Amino acid sequence: MFGKCLGVIAVLLLTASALAAADSKPIVSAYSLATKPILDGGITGDPAWTEVKPASGFTQVRPTAGAAATEVTQVYIGVTEDTLYIGVICLDDEPDKLIISDARRDADLGEVDSFLVIIDAFQDRQNGVIFGTTPGGLEYDAQVIKEGSKRFGSGGGGFNLNWDVSWQVKGSVHERGWSAEMAIPFKSLRYAGGDLQDWGINFQRNIARKDETVYWAPLPRQHNLNRVSEAGTLTGVAVPKQRNFKIAPYILGQVGQGGSADKQTRQNNEIGVDAKYSVTPSLTLDVTYNTDFAQVEVDEIQVNLDRYSIFLPEKRPFFLENAGLFSVGSPREVELFFSRRIGLGTGGVAQPIDGGLRLSGKVGSATNLGLLRMRTGEVEGDILGNNYSVARVSQELANRSSIGGIYVSRDGADYENRAYALDGRWGIGDNATVSGYYAKTDTPELRGDDAAFQLSGSYSSQSWNNSVSYSKVGEDFNPEVGFLRRRDYEKFSMMIFNRQRPEDLWGLFELRPHAYHRRYVTADGVYESGFTHIDNHWEWTSGLEIHTGFNLTHEQVLTPFEINSGTFVPVGEYDHKETQLVLKTDKRKPLSISVESKRGGFYGGDRHAIETGLDYRFGDSLTASVSWDHNDIRLPVTRGDFKVNVGRMRLSYSFTPKVLLQALVQYDDRSDLVGLNLRFSWLQTANSGLYIVYNEVDDDMMIGAIEKSREIAIKYSRILDIL
Repeated sequence: MFGKCLGVIAVLLLTASALAAADSKPIVSAYSLATKPILDGGITGDPAWTEVKPASGFTQVRPTAGAAATEVTQVYIGVTEDTLYIGVICLDDEPDKLIISDARRDADLGEVDSFLVIIDAFQDRQNGVIFGTTPGGLEYDAQVIKEGSKRFGSGGGGFNLNWDVSWQVKGSVHERGWSAEMAIPFKSLRYAGGDLQDWGINFQRNIARKDETVYWAPLPRQHNLNRVSEAGTLTGVAVPKQRNFKIAPYILGQVGQGGSADKQTRQNNEIGVDAKYSVTPSLTLDVTYNTDFAQVEVDEIQVNLDRYSIFLPEKRPFFLENAGLFSVGSPREVELFFSRRIGLGTGGVAQPIDGGLRLSGKVGSATNLGLLRMRTGEVEGDILGNNYSVARVSQELANRSSIGGIYVSRDGADYENRAYALDGRWGIGDNATVSGYYAKTDTPELRGDDAAFQLSGSYSSQSWNNSVSYSKVGEDFNPEVGFLRRRDYEKFSMMIFNRQRPEDLWGLFELRPHAYHRRYVTADGVYESGFTHIDNHWEWTSGLEIHTGFNLTHEQVLTPFEINSGTFVPVGEYDHKETQLVLKTDKRKPLSISVESKRGGFYGGDRHAIETGLDYRFGDSLTASVSWDHNDIRLPVTRGDFKVNVGRMRLSYSFTPKVLLQALVQYDDRSDLVGLNLRFSWLQTANSGLYIVYNEVDDDMMIGAIEKSREIAIKYSRILDIL
């Protein structure tokens, strides 16, 4: 199988076109501002912008790839001794039809009128940071690693939306359209040495009512703003010579009751501190003491109807900055480092984090460095504390290529575990990429096959997105500070994905026929799992989407497992067929719905699964979403039937972009659990400020024997700029 995989990869890469001569990319200058702009969202009439020549001339990717933008966008860039200023004027013939929604920080900008900028301050053509906003002045910021080549999952991968820094933005709607002004302190950016620099840069504008997406540096339609290698150039950036030292102390008070027979009230008062110091303009040292994450939203309940572990993403802010740097492996399947393991003891018991250090950033302009050291404390003497260490280095090469390595260890009083890996990526031309990794672990009591590796290739053009991958995981591969969904297998997967944009066919905007296949085979040659998906996405210009799919599944159960309370799936081989239908209405409308239905065979019986979702917004203040996942499982009479229902309701009200009230209510009928997470936040900047959090769990509400657990936490943190 490995030989076949290499052959397919070779054929895939041979389809890539030879390197074409690079198109000339647009250039804009950063003007030295004599005075600071008045940050009110208005640009015209502000003397600070008078001499600045704007960047303009945007090109569509959607709906008509390569066509000029239908509305004019002008971007102004200026610098003072400590701040980068970006102003944008978005002209619009019908400003009364602007779509403005959801003022929450980092809210989705894809279906609303918005403006985004990506900055590649090292001009390495692989990594960058994104800042975005709306006419309402929403703050949106994110990190892009390796052009967003991996899905964000564990706090790692190619796109990190949870990266938050200190900056300001103001938006304004007027008779000519809308405008915005961003003030980004140089202390919030990382850049190379040198007084006068050139940076990579690109701008994106979304014109929502027209479903139009335009870029300043033109992009092929298969790419998005993350494609840093196609960005233009910002010249003449005068960066300051300065140190950056910030501390963020916090105070916390918690009161809880319930969850145990004695119903005793629990109290907890804590203080702690985080600190950030720029060792160089490109290398940052983060320090944390008595780390607490009381303000973090609770996990969403997930339905698990198979034999393998579910993935719960990292949400804790300390672990999320530069998280993509530490990402090695296959997202949500094999990850050498998964920060959520830190602070999680035996049996899932939470452990306090005493403190830690992280040094991350760049050495020079092409070498990425990440070092992490954390210490967790004991839990009532039963679970011992642990030391965690991670060392990561990655060298960037030409044309989206890189090579790197990682070392991860967990050390306790009576236990140790090690993991090592080498990984790399090779860009071929503009469209093809080969990537892979090789990893080993060292666990004292495991002496068998402790290696894992993957080799994959992909080809992405305006019409095609094809990929093929082969991976192998040994029976004793054991990354204890990572994530491993399953072990002891060889996996082969491939995808063929086509995009078509008909000129005039039933009002269709795009057709996306595709096929995907994956199969898992054990080291003994047993075909354990297989999945084949054949589908077509039908997208209309109105925003309506329908997906029509067909699945073939295979499961070879070697050991019985409990799929529901008291219901077991016996040893056997199960081959089934399944139909899949998805409907999504226009998300640009105040009210939108989505429905996904699957019906077919399931472990010798039948399943009908339906997931429904409803989203509603009222202006830029109130957003609401409700979802219901229903599974009706009918198994042979010897095993019985059962149903699984999981419901969620999420409400968010923004008093201002920095003052927010959120509620998350969840229900799971398998455990008769009802959970409430209520959060009020009044942010100072980034993720610091006042949080008031209320959690309640009722784990037996439906049958009358009420066993409630309640907790309220008040946390206040503030970022103090020392240097």
